[in-house]
Amino acid sequence: MHFPSPLTRGALVQRYKRFFADVALDDGTEITAHCPNPGAMLGLNTPGLRAWVSRSDDPKRKLAHTLELVEADGGLVGINTMHPNRLVAEALTADAIPELAGYASHRREVRYGAASRIDFLLESPGRPPCWLEVKNCHLMREPGLAEFPDCVAARSLKHLNELSTMVAEGHRAVMLFVVQRTDCDRFAACAELDPAYARGLLEAAEAGVEVLVRGCTISPEAVALAQAIPWRDAPIRPQ
Repeated sequence: MHFPSPLTRGALVQRYKRFFADVALDDGTEITAHCPNPGAMLGLNTPGLRAWVSRSDDPKRKLAHTLELVEADGGLVGINTMHPNRLVAEALTADAIPELAGYASHRREVRYGAASRIDFLLESPGRPPCWLEVKNCHLMREPGLAEFPDCVAARSLKHLNELSTMVAEGHRAVMLFVVQRTDCDRFAACAELDPAYARGLLEAAEAGVEVLVRGCTISPEAVALAQAIPWRDAPIRPQ
């Protein structure tokens, strides 16, 4: 996924009210950017962090700029939670995720469960439907360990329960975490910040929900899905 226009570099002044960030650009201009991230952004909202913003010329937008990347722990981190679905859509079209390859159609935002919408429904004749939920992950507190969530995530737990229900009905269900960092080689549910979600993820996996984790390559020009990352707390299944 290439950014539609070159990103502009600056330094984070403050992130506030969840969806706003003040950034001092390298040319001395200070702007307020949209922060497309409802999470806590632990470790990624420290004033002074190097940051990159995109700019839109859409006259209908209240804020022309969007915070896209910050530099933390020596590497780039994508904070835009809209990007994982776009990255996965590109990868599905290219059959670039082996576990999800070969489906004839990829429908988005299909209604299911209790008033929910699945990120992707993958379908092919002769195969059970595959219900695919995608989550953005960018929390790292221990070097190399990506964690999700970074705050209590009741809605995400609801999605896990609904995926488990699809498995019970004879469908395939997949939970895919997209780690928008370049410095992680393993993944775990963050039981300290949301013990209910950590339990829920393990229970969903034991119920047959497949858990996949992918890292990213990130630059100021583009973001793309990369290597598979192992889930540290995955249940051990008999061979």
